Amino acid sequence: MLRVVTIGVYGFDGESFLRRLRHADAHLLFDVRQRRGVRGPEYAWANARRLQAALARARIAYEHHPELAPTTELRRLQYAEDDRQGVGRRSRRELAAEYTRRYTTEILDRADLTPIVSALPASGTAALLCVERDPEACHRSLIAQRLTERHHVTIEHLRPLDGPPPGP
Repeated sequence: MLRVVTIGVYGFDGESFLRRLRHADAHLLFDVRQRRGVRGPEYAWANARRLQAALARARIAYEHHPELAPTTELRRLQYAEDDRQGVGRRSRRELAAEYTRRYTTEILDRADLTPIVSALPASGTAALLCVERDPEACHRSLIAQRLTERHHVTIEHLRPLDGPPPGP
């Protein structure tokens, strides 16, 4: 059975992030961010070079898949909806319907996920990484859903352990 976990950056520090990946038996991390940096000194560990070095030390392989990242235009569409709802980017709880629709048609429907599925480890798991704490607020959940629907991949969403998961 092929298994993928999803994980964000927000809510973790470098050590707790690696601990969650190790606990999930992750052997490979797919970075689906367009820009592989995160603002704020508390998240410097998640910037590409530092993250890749930490993953290498933890013996977790790394692949960047920018073809699955939302475009700048799509991110701006989501930010405009966040502003309209008065929600901070780091506290978003869900994706805007128009963002979901456009990400699906403009990115996901055109993407070939076969290379990702082929790269999944025979034992252990792979992880999809982006920045948002909650998968419902991130495009990684859309990728995960597509992997489940079309490739029968089992998905688990990892969250920081410091707080309850979001409500319904």
